[in-house]
Amino acid sequence: MPVQKPGRSKQDYGTPIQLIHAVEARWDALRVDLAATAENAKCGEYLTPEDNSLECDWIHCIGDGLAWLNPPFADIAPWAKRCYVYSDNNIILLVPASIGAEWFAAHVEGKAKVVGLRPRLTFEGCKDPYPKDCMLCLYGPMFEDEPVFSTWRWK
Repeated sequence: MPVQKPGRSKQDYGTPIQLIHAVEARWDALRVDLAATAENAKCGEYLTPEDNSLECDWIHCIGDGLAWLNPPFADIAPWAKRCYVYSDNNIILLVPASIGAEWFAAHVEGKAKVVGLRPRLTFEGCKDPYPKDCMLCLYGPMFEDEPVFSTWRWK
């Protein structure tokens, strides 16, 4: 298993395009990528580090569409909090399955639907799968009929 370097590793690996296709087939086309670069964006519309996604108004970005968020894993709390604040909109947050983390307890548990992903993800630019399980946190009215917790063989 690769050595883990919390907060010191590359933070902008792209989501595998196969997962994006599976997400769009299951729920809907993604309208905006809330944390991306031109190299790793998964939507035609996306917010870059220069746009400062944690400060801008997501309502206008998301509209009545579906937003995708694969945030830097080194500091998930502000991203999860923002998803909860904007949970009147439809947002899918991709994060490690860290159910013991404080950010999970504060901003996901009881506030979003959780979908555990199988198999593990291999992010773009990586040859090996990410060393932890990942999950999707589903915020917004379009997910009200989803179970509180489920797993999904997405591939």
